[in-house]
Amino acid sequence: MTSAISPAMRLAGECRCECGVNERQRLIRGAQVVTPHGVSENDILIQGEWIVAVSPGLSSSGAEVLDAEGLYALPGVVDAHVHFRDPGATHKEDFTTGSQAALAGGVTTVLDMPNTPVPTVSAETFEQKVAIAAPKSCCDFGLLIGATAGNASQAAAVGGAAGLKLYMGSSTGSLLLADLRSQQLHFAAYPPDRPLAIHGEDEEAVRLFSQGERRPPICAELAVTRAIALARRNRRHLHVCHVSTRAELDAIALARSQGVRVTCEVAPHHLFLSQDDEAGLGALAIMNPPLRSPDEVEGLWQRLDQFDMVASDHAPHTLAEKRSATPPAGVPGVETSLPLLFDAALQGRLGLPRLAALTAANPAAIYHLPHKGQIAAGFHADIVLLDPQGQTVLGERLFTKCGWTPYAGRRLRGHIVRVLLRGSDAFVDGEVVAQPGSGRFVSPR
Repeated sequence: MTSAISPAMRLAGECRCECGVNERQRLIRGAQVVTPHGVSENDILIQGEWIVAVSPGLSSSGAEVLDAEGLYALPGVVDAHVHFRDPGATHKEDFTTGSQAALAGGVTTVLDMPNTPVPTVSAETFEQKVAIAAPKSCCDFGLLIGATAGNASQAAAVGGAAGLKLYMGSSTGSLLLADLRSQQLHFAAYPPDRPLAIHGEDEEAVRLFSQGERRPPICAELAVTRAIALARRNRRHLHVCHVSTRAELDAIALARSQGVRVTCEVAPHHLFLSQDDEAGLGALAIMNPPLRSPDEVEGLWQRLDQFDMVASDHAPHTLAEKRSATPPAGVPGVETSLPLLFDAALQGRLGLPRLAALTAANPAAIYHLPHKGQIAAGFHADIVLLDPQGQTVLGERLFTKCGWTPYAGRRLRGHIVRVLLRGSDAFVDGEVVAQPGSGRFVSPR
């Protein structure tokens, strides 16, 4: 008689065999374990880097026991949109400080964008960036490749990239691809099993309508509509970054109903800030896409079920740069995203299972990151323990090199107590304990 074995359990079994009985075991006892399917009190048994069992009443002789009674256990956040500025702009951030900020915010895996001063647009620059990041990063990381006017076939051949980033509108860096012909070449060439992620603002509309001021919603709507048409024509997986308007969601919903594969993300600053905050924040509130009206923000909350993920779009600049005569666009966010969302969940604005899906399970699945995004047997033991009775004051201590947050002074319910990266302590009681180089490069399946 034979029995079916799931791939996850087969992996867990293989890992136990390879690691041996002397591999370190840890037992998280009595946590409220959050998955996309619900919340239940469970123990989590970890062997080496892997979760091997999730169930009530687990025991393991010799395991280190972590008492998690009264705490929530969430899967480590997979932040699929960060700008760690490395290489070329490390005065703002680098892979060490950025990954430390990530861990302090419960983020165990990041996907870094290609628009650095030395852009990631070829196999050579991709490998160089991996080599730069690997000895610096404290958390696991993957990379996106950037689209240029002449690299469609080359970018498509970089198999280790989690996806392609195409800038339809101008942003930080030089990776602007505004003409339809160049955009079509990338949509035709890029593999259909990996996401083609866009910065969805139409450059012609930006130049026509913004005139040095705020970019109006029509810039985003035009770009997303065009990208959907290209995805439909070429049968590609389109991923829309930092959706900030209901019009974009309308276009995405229609495309999905017609069989186009479109996924999308929302940035925390488009959920937790609005145009009303600009007077107090000044240049710190400048970002692309810009902050929207309170009514538009409320519309995003009401349609949160249409988003596939939350991604921080962590885009640090120094205070001197933001206070200059020509302040750059972008705000830091990798270490504040989960605290903001956990507070919102405790207030009833979204369910904890939905939070786990938006921050971990969905981004890991969309970008095909193996063994990431869930608290389940066969997955990496990337786990965040949070105390719902605690309190977080944003900005009291920051690990990002830029040293500021647009949420400074905001008091939140809940507190991150401990973060595990592949079974090892990475952040404990306010301190990053993971060392540079402990993070690993993650490539898609």
